[in-house]
Order: sequence, then structure tokens, then C-alpha cells
Amino acid sequence: MESRWREWVDAHTVIRDVTPPLVITVAAVPATALASGQWNQQRMTDVAWVALCCLPLLFRYRWPVHVVAAVVAAQITQVTIGQDSLMVAVPAIVALYTVGVLRPWRTAWIAGAIAAATLSAAGTTLARPALISGDMLVWFDVLMLATGAGVAVRSRRERLATIEARAVRAEETREAEARRRVGEERVRIARELHDVVAHHITLVNAQAGVAQHLVRTDAEKAYRALGAIKETSRSALDELRATVGLLRYSDDDTPLALAPTPGLDDLDELVEGFRQAGQRISLTRDGTPRQLAPATDLAAYRIIQEALTNTHKHAGDALAQVTLAYGEATLQITVTDDGRGTAQQGDGTGHGLIGMRERATAFGGTLTVGPGPHGGFHVHAQLPLPGTSKDAA
Repeated sequence: MESRWREWVDAHTVIRDVTPPLVITVAAVPATALASGQWNQQRMTDVAWVALCCLPLLFRYRWPVHVVAAVVAAQITQVTIGQDSLMVAVPAIVALYTVGVLRPWRTAWIAGAIAAATLSAAGTTLARPALISGDMLVWFDVLMLATGAGVAVRSRRERLATIEARAVRAEETREAEARRRVGEERVRIARELHDVVAHHITLVNAQAGVAQHLVRTDAEKAYRALGAIKETSRSALDELRATVGLLRYSDDDTPLALAPTPGLDDLDELVEGFRQAGQRISLTRDGTPRQLAPATDLAAYRIIQEALTNTHKHAGDALAQVTLAYGEATLQITVTDDGRGTAQQGDGTGHGLIGMRERATAFGGTLTVGPGPHGGFHVHAQLPLPGTSKDAA
């Protein structure tokens, strides 16, 4: 409510500047008449002096301190020539209140003290012989109260502005955090889509090639290859539907959110799919298998899936060897092939290799890729097991 009122007042500067002087001048007419009990030429002169003292108030928002000096000078002149009125101190009250609102508290209090002391002394010593009187103390107190009211209003507005600024910063921080989380979620979903699409499309392509080769020579094997294409595409559609479904639903209780994600328990099925596409793969498990956290389990599965997909795409019919070694603190995943220079070389800058590295490091693990010691390509991932830290690894 207050902020809307201030906005309205600031938008109508003419009304803001003219209203106080006009109200004071109009109010001086009945106040002066009531004080004397009659209306005559002297009373009209008193009202004219009040209006004259109010004129500087028109510029109080531009030069508040200068306006205080002008009002004090005009009122001292009024008292000096014997023009007294009940409204004599009101313009100074408005001017000092404005200084308190618009200027720092130190400036406001100094201006208020000087103006109050000057007007109080003038109102008593010039109009009456007494050096100190009750009127002087009343004038001084009233003018200092006006200054204090302005300072209090300024302090309150500054406090409200600080609170509003903090609220804005907090809102901006929340929005930035939300954007960051959205970005991370997009990267995660993009990584999932890459792994799903790259893996399954590679298998479908290989199986279609086998079916095309056998369709004229061995219809039975071609039929089985087409069946494998059907199963692979169905699996791809299921995974795509579950992954893309996360973009539609945010409720964790939706069926898609509760759908199981692949893990190392599905590794045999994954390997079998590659074998049906013509890939030669050997799978070895060393140590005692342990249950992994769901996210880590998915990461291990995706790393193996991406490594085998790369082998199938780049190493032809090379033999791929997959080894899972369960230690006390870590799970060692090794995928190698015996390709002869057709596998990807170097440290790996493709999206698949970047995704594997991000998955490993996200859970405190490591990933190394590069040419094997005897040719081909070598992928080695190390993931911490439950109950251990990455330092233990």
C-alpha cells in the first residue's frame, strides 16, 4: 500500500510540490481569525506572510537544505516585523521533515538543530523581552520532532528497500539454481538418449545387415535376425519412452518414474544382444558381486554399453573382452578389443567417451581410455563400492 502511494506521488510531482504550501495557506485563514476573534487587515497580512513563507516549499524536493534556510529566514523576518501567527512554525516543520526524509541523518539533524534553535530564539527574543520562555522550548521541541520524524521515515524506507533487495537477490538466486538444475537435467537426459540411441541403432543396423546377407541363402537365420531386430527395437522404444517421459512428468509417483532402470543385472542380456548382431564378446566376473547404488549401477551399465557400442562401430568383428572385478572398495570395469587400428584412438573427445568419463567421475570414480598394449582399444573404469569413499578407491 505504501509503495503504491509513493509511486503515485512520485509520478505526480506538481501535486506533490503544491499541496503542502496550499494546505498550510488555506488553513492559516481560519486559524488566524480564531486566534484574534475577528477578521481585519492585520489578519490578512498575517496570512500573506504565511503564504510567503510557504513559497520555498515548492522546491523542497530539489534543494531541501536550501529550502530550510529560506523558510527560516522568511519566518525570522516575519517575527521581527511583528507579524505573529499560530501557523508561523508550520512551514519550517514541513521543510525539516523533508530534509530528514531526503538527506542523510547527520545532515538532517544538523540542519534541524540549527533551524530549531534559530527560530526558537527569534520567536522569543524578538517578539518578547524574555531570553528563554516556554514558547521557545515548545518551538524547539516541535521542530526537532519534525526532523526526527523525517529521519525515522527515511530509515524505515531504507530498511524496506534493503529487505526488498534481499528478496530480489534471493529470487534471482532461486531462478539461477533452477536454471542450473534444468541444465544439469538436460545434460543427463541427453546423455541417456545418446547411450540408448547409439547402442540400439548400432545393433539394429548390424542385425539388418546380417538379415540382408542371409535372406537369400538361409531363410531361417535371416528370420532369427529379423526377430532380433524386433526385440532390439522394442527395447530401444521402451528405454526412449521411459527417458523422454521424464520430460513430461515431474511427479515421482508416475509409472514412468517408477520404471526400473537397467543395471549390471541386465549385463548378460546386453551382451547377448551384441552377440546376436555378430559381435564376439567374452564376459568375466571376478570377486564377490555386490549390490551397487542404483545410480552407480546404471553408470556401470552405461559405461559397458557405450564401450561395446564403440567396439562394434569401430573395431568390426574384433573380439571384445569385458571384465568386472569386485574388490574391497572398488569395482573395476575393463573393456578391451583386439582390433587392428580401426578402434578409436587417443584420449577420446567423442560424445560417448565424454559421457562415460562424466558418469565415472560423478560418483567419485575414474575412467581411462586409449589404445591397448597389443592394439585395439582399452577402456578402464573404477567405481567406488557402497560404504567406501573415493579416497578409499
